[in-house]
Amino acid sequence: MTTSVLEKLCCQIPWCQPAILESTLELALEIAREGREGRRIGTLFTLGKADAVLAASRPLILDPLVGHAPAQTHITDPDLRGTIKELAQLDGAFVISEAGTIVAACRYLDASVEQIELPLGLGSRHLAAASVSQRLGAIAIVVSESGVVRVFYDGQLEAALIPELWLLDRHHAQLGRRDVEGQHHSVDVPTVKPVGRERKARIDVVRVARDTREETKDLRLTS
Repeated sequence: MTTSVLEKLCCQIPWCQPAILESTLELALEIAREGREGRRIGTLFTLGKADAVLAASRPLILDPLVGHAPAQTHITDPDLRGTIKELAQLDGAFVISEAGTIVAACRYLDASVEQIELPLGLGSRHLAAASVSQRLGAIAIVVSESGVVRVFYDGQLEAALIPELWLLDRHHAQLGRRDVEGQHHSVDVPTVKPVGRERKARIDVVRVARDTREETKDLRLTS
């Protein structure tokens, strides 16, 4: 799945902010690619509808993120990424508000299997993500221990992301934007046109046309 498709997904959700979704995905992809302490780990992020997700879940341990200022637990804060990667080794989900604040960690999500259809091979973490996205209208992002990141919304699997391909796609997108900017700059370069020569050329063409008509007329008269 490319970045453009994620942008389309975000456009369909009124409360979704592309920068918040992208930051959450980047963190999930880093966890999938890097793992922790030399091993692959799995975790789950819910984005949006935080109050409803909290009401439909329960803490597995004492929440280590409770009591901190929202600015210190915002998904775009680079100083928070290391903490989230450490907590991702524990069971449970991260709950992120629509504004991008991580309001809770290590939450057990109450999942329902009604009207949920998943591809074969996906386990309980993916089932919980699909269920929460369907019942509560949140976006759910699952990091699998296989290194794949999956995005769920409205009970459907919207994307399956491989970290290396995601990075390659973003690199191509950035190169494309640079090419467009370069084209815009080239259009703005002023050019000087030889107006006098063009005018002279037009006059010569008119004279040739007149001469041709006169020759045609003479030929008709002599015939």
